[in-house]
Amino acid sequence: MLTWKDIINFSVNGNLKPDNKVEKTETEWQQLLTPEQFRITRLKGTEMPHSGAMCTSHEAGIYSCICCGTLLFDSTIKFNSGTGWPSFTQPITKNAVKYDKDDSHGMIRVEIMCNTCDAHLGHVFPDGPEPSGLRYCVNSESLQLENK
Repeated sequence: MLTWKDIINFSVNGNLKPDNKVEKTETEWQQLLTPEQFRITRLKGTEMPHSGAMCTSHEAGIYSCICCGTLLFDSTIKFNSGTGWPSFTQPITKNAVKYDKDDSHGMIRVEIMCNTCDAHLGHVFPDGPEPSGLRYCVNSESLQLENK
């Protein structure tokens, strides 16, 4: 189980190696994604709180990256954080998510990205439920749900 200490370590000292890498040009990503998906995943945007379709969805399944299909989060570890974005306590595997220090917007946060294609997913915070204490705050537009 990943902890906040692990997250900080990855963001400072480097991430685990992904199982594979997917690289495309900006034009190729634009052809594959909707304008909003492109803005969020490739340009590091965010959706308005409580606007994402997956924010209140509680269907069973696996959440994968909208860009490359990498499995990211299991619905069994999704929880209602009240923040307005889908929230999870752990990635599906330790190397599914990439972590990077984000000092934009006048604060220090940890950005989360798909470790396979570098798609921006959102941010992770140390204010989630036990036992991990983590809250992966993810944009709905970055995800697709694969039903079990």
